[in-house]
This record gives sequence, structure tokens and C-alpha cells, in this order.
Amino acid sequence: MPIDVGRALSAEPRTTDLAWDHKDVLLYHLGIGAGAPATDPDELRYTLESRLHVLPSFATVAGGALAAAGGLGTPGIDVDLAAVLHGGQRIELHRPLPAAGRAVQSSKIAAVYDKDKAAVIVLRSSAEDGDGPLWTSDTRIFVRGEGGFGGERGPSERLELPTREPDVTVERPIREDQALLYRLSGDWNPLHADPDFAKRAGFDRPILHGLCSYGITLKAVVDTVLGGDVSRVRAYTTRFAGVVFPGETLRIRAWRDTPEPGRIQVSVTAADREDAPVLADTVVEHAPAHP
Repeated sequence: MPIDVGRALSAEPRTTDLAWDHKDVLLYHLGIGAGAPATDPDELRYTLESRLHVLPSFATVAGGALAAAGGLGTPGIDVDLAAVLHGGQRIELHRPLPAAGRAVQSSKIAAVYDKDKAAVIVLRSSAEDGDGPLWTSDTRIFVRGEGGFGGERGPSERLELPTREPDVTVERPIREDQALLYRLSGDWNPLHADPDFAKRAGFDRPILHGLCSYGITLKAVVDTVLGGDVSRVRAYTTRFAGVVFPGETLRIRAWRDTPEPGRIQVSVTAADREDAPVLADTVVEHAPAHP
């Protein structure tokens, strides 16, 4: 069988040395749409090295490492890359990310779930530098056609959206070249750039990276709900529910203190396609505002 669950779960963690500097952070921020308007003081926090604050979702590309690709190289995992989808992402921050640094990232398969017609692989990664832990992330990898092996189904909780009106609704336009810019941070999958490859994968044209939508959304929540303070973010979780095409517009709705203080529930849809789902089951956990 392509997935040997026992072997995958018992495999030794893989370690990777990560390094980044302000140029990597600036490129990532531009890749998720920062810098418009270019002279806006709030945007300069993301685009000017002398004022640089690091958006926590940068952890998904720090050092150019691709967590999903690393997980698929684990002993016991032998799957067709054409059947692989990024199902979900969670990042837990242990402290604010530095604008430049070196860290060691350790990754291992934390779970393999049987969804009948598909398998879900959970890759857990943790990074630390000389001062201690920086972040822990869970990457959920959905592999079509690899279920039915008799394993646990795993959690399948879905978050119901609040019935009240959102506290914040913003729209974020996606540039036509957004995917071309974002891929420079390390995800070179031709699905996001090559029209012929995208058509072979079943899409009319290249699609935006899910993690780009993930970053755009966190920036919008930080800017509109958390007063632009990236250090308040404690954790950020989402499920990738649908695709986005460059040139479209994301509609981001946020509900504060749902269902309890310190939690922001978020819905992200494609405004151009009758609010087709993009990100679901999305929560930003945060600390109180600094006194």
C-alpha cells in the first residue's frame, strides 16, 4: 500500500536548518499584497526594513522550506503528487518572529487519517533558535484515492458561522501577478504559474496558492481587528475550502470574541463568484492589547 501508516508514524523526525533575513520577509509581505498604498504608514510596517514587523504567517515560508513537500518524503509515504491537496494549516506562535534569524525545524508525521476515499496526513513541525521555541505548525495534506485502509477517521469538526453580522468585512483584490510574486518565497508548483499545467490539473487557468490567501487573510485581521499589532497573534488555523484565481477579490468577514474572548472567527470567500468558499473553519487566537 502506498501509505504504510505504522512506518510513517514511527519514522524519526527530520531536521532542517532555516535561515532568513529582512529581504525574505519583505518579499513575503509583497507576495501577500502588502504595500498598497505604498506610502501608507500602516503598510510601511510590512515593506520598509527600518520599521519591519513580521506577520506570523511568514513561518510557513521561513527558510524557503515547504512543510508539505517534506512530509511527503517521510518513510512510509509514497503517493502520487497529482493527488495531493493542501487541506489545512495551523500555526502556533511561541513569541514574535524576528526579521532575521536562524532556526532548526524538526518535522514528523503526527497522524494519518482514513477518510474512505482519501487519506489525510498531518505533518507537525516545530522551529527553535538559540533563544528557544519560535513556532509549531500542523500541515494537513489531503491525498485523494489513498483512503480505505481501515484507519481512524480523525476529527471532522466544522465551525458554524455566527448568526449575527460580522464585526468587520473587508475586500482584498488579488493582483493578476500575485501568484507569480508569491511563488518567489519558495512554492514553485507550476499549478500557480503555467496555464498548460493548470489545465491538466483541471483548472481553466493557474490558481492562487492557498497559503497566499492564508497570509492575506491574517494581514487583514491584524490590520482591522488587532490594531496592526502582529505580536498579539498566538495561533492561526484554517481549512482550505476552495480555490482563488489571480485577479479575483477576497471577501473577508471577522467576528470578534467568538465564541469566547481572544478568538476571532473568520470567513473568506470569492466575492466575484457569489461568495464561493475559500477558507473555512478559520480562527485567529490572540492576546489582549498591550496596555
